[in-house]
Amino acid sequence: MDHRYYMALALKEAQKAFDLGEVPVGALMVKDGEIVSRAHNLRETNHDPTAHAEVLAIRQAARALQTWRLTGTTLYVTVEPCPMCAGAIVQARVDTLVYGAIDPKAGAVDSLMNLVQFPRFNHQVHVIPGVMEEECREIIRRFFAELRG
Repeated sequence: MDHRYYMALALKEAQKAFDLGEVPVGALMVKDGEIVSRAHNLRETNHDPTAHAEVLAIRQAARALQTWRLTGTTLYVTVEPCPMCAGAIVQARVDTLVYGAIDPKAGAVDSLMNLVQFPRFNHQVHVIPGVMEEECREIIRRFFAELRG
């Protein structure tokens, strides 16, 4: 799989969030080389604290594949998932997580803790960090600079 190709598409989702005034995080789910879902943050738009890009992408993929067990899938997300999203990734049985930028304040894969590979869970996720890290970090930096500017 070309991780950069799919991460570039996740960045396009992040730009959609940016354009809506949402924290620019984008995600997509891939199975057997096919994109099964795309999403971006919609917390402000939907007035929903759970409307993170990862959760929305997981929900859409489960509907598209007609199963909650998303084995054989890869989740691409522009920013390291938070504890809620990391938990959803494990619960959905996602095989592989590919993310761009670390989240030193809320990251639950590498930064603060590692929920997706916690040894006592019955499912651990393969993780590929740092794909297009600079581009993923830049859209977040730009968003908060404009917000504070």
